[in-house]
Amino acid sequence: MRRTVEVTPLEPGKVGPRVTADERGSGSARFGRSGLSRAAAVRRDGYVSSALAPGGLVVVDKPAGMTSHDVIARLRRLLRTRRIGHAGTLDPMATGVLVCGVQRATKLLGHLPLEPKVYRGTVRLGVCTSTDDTEGEPTGGADASALGEREVLAAIAGLRGAIEQVPSAMSAVKIDGRRAYALARAGERVLLAARPVVVSRFELLALRRGDAVTDLDVLVQCSGGTYVRALARDLGVALGVGGHLIALRRTRVGPFGLDDARTLDELAAQPRLCAELDEVVAITFGHRAVDAQQVRVLAHGGSLPTVGLAGTYAAIDPQGHAIALLTERDKQARPVLVLRPAGC
Repeated sequence: MRRTVEVTPLEPGKVGPRVTADERGSGSARFGRSGLSRAAAVRRDGYVSSALAPGGLVVVDKPAGMTSHDVIARLRRLLRTRRIGHAGTLDPMATGVLVCGVQRATKLLGHLPLEPKVYRGTVRLGVCTSTDDTEGEPTGGADASALGEREVLAAIAGLRGAIEQVPSAMSAVKIDGRRAYALARAGERVLLAARPVVVSRFELLALRRGDAVTDLDVLVQCSGGTYVRALARDLGVALGVGGHLIALRRTRVGPFGLDDARTLDELAAQPRLCAELDEVVAITFGHRAVDAQQVRVLAHGGSLPTVGLAGTYAAIDPQGHAIALLTERDKQARPVLVLRPAGC
């Protein structure tokens, strides 16, 4: 029996059907929306507290209409520091989880396990756009109002798993040092190569038929570098009607979910880190204890004897401070990132 469910596009601040524990993320149990007890705050007189110096993470619930860079600019004013970066760009139309590193934690972002990424979105079948989302101009399409649910489910299944995906021409992918979207806006032809991505979940949550279009509420869980609007585009191509993304909300990035995220208004009222650098490292990586002499060696970029730990792990001093991230090779435990270098 064909299922027809009324569904409206996702609004900013809403995520459609109930968010599961998987989407909330495991970070909420460790960080919490009110921050950990030792999370650094910004003093009301505008000066950054000394606790902010090592840095940490701020998880933002990005609003629609702002670029990820806009969010960083706002955080720089709120936290009174320029050393802030983010992991994983969200398009202006998208809302949801944006993980940001502050101070020394900016260098930590590239080492954190920030996959998979989970999204709720609405795909509109029947219309193609120049950007594969609502920001672009319509470029074609065909009547999609009569599409059967079995057809849709079969096309969705074809986009699951390890696939080769061509990013949108309006993506942030660099071509000879320039962003693809900058080239496209300048009127230049943009040709991007397909890239391997993994879509572990692509599920139809609800379906609505309208005048010549069909809207789909979907859940997507994928690897980093996956473009959900490209999935919308490719779904439309597979069905022969065209398609684009009309709403998107990121509900989880690795262990960090919506329960960990704060709005910019909440951060303006109470500027603080979600978790300090030491806490993030301690719960994210395996670790070994190091003494004062070993701390000095690591602070200058030196290596230590191995202890038989696999992968990247942390060196923690007796006070619980994260000194460096290490990997073992050639019978040495070598720093891949020194978090507390000499002189800092």
